[in-house]
Amino acid sequence: MLEIEAIDQYYGGSHILRGITLDVPVGKVTVLLGRNGVGKTTLLRSIMGVVPIRRGEIRFGGERVDRLPPEKRVALGIGYVPQGREIFGRLTVEENLRMGLASVRGAKRIPDELFELFPVLHTMLRRRGGDLSGGQQQQLAIARALAMKPKLLILDEPTEGIQPSIIKEIERVIRLLAARGDMGILLVEQYYDFAQALADHYAVMARGEIRRRGAGADMERDGIRELVAI
Repeated sequence: MLEIEAIDQYYGGSHILRGITLDVPVGKVTVLLGRNGVGKTTLLRSIMGVVPIRRGEIRFGGERVDRLPPEKRVALGIGYVPQGREIFGRLTVEENLRMGLASVRGAKRIPDELFELFPVLHTMLRRRGGDLSGGQQQQLAIARALAMKPKLLILDEPTEGIQPSIIKEIERVIRLLAARGDMGILLVEQYYDFAQALADHYAVMARGEIRRRGAGADMERDGIRELVAI
């Protein structure tokens, strides 16, 4: 689904991403781990076209997309849930969800599936996004990305600042989405237990490079918990 090949990215004179190569297959959860400041969010922003890459290629569905603007990448089917959620606080839950439909030509109706995945949102359609709890805002951010029916879902630290009960709900939803087999999922996460529970494949970043990768089932054997401990 997503193929990243030997990309480099700079901020000014600082070399942030160094030869990153990573594949995200369809129907699987690929987990990207690493300590703060190693370049994980920069990588996601590069995938989305928010920041340019200096070298390398990004392919989506076999087609090169690294020269496309962000809106065209979204239109191809890349859904992005940024760190910090970034929902529209002054808009209602319904209006936030409709923003997710903006890239779907002719879409007018919010898919019922979103309320099956996140029932709490149906009861809060008229409530402003800024009045929701942090966990509810995270559910809204994920649902907004899913409204466009993405082929690839990118999640940047979805458990950050979220209460345990909603973390379990988000884990359940990610499992359901992966089990459908029609979507690739790239999950950036610092909460090791959450990442390990979901990972089909893992990669560990350090100093802008992928230093370790493997099967999710091997994370404990490979000592990944100690490797990414803060």
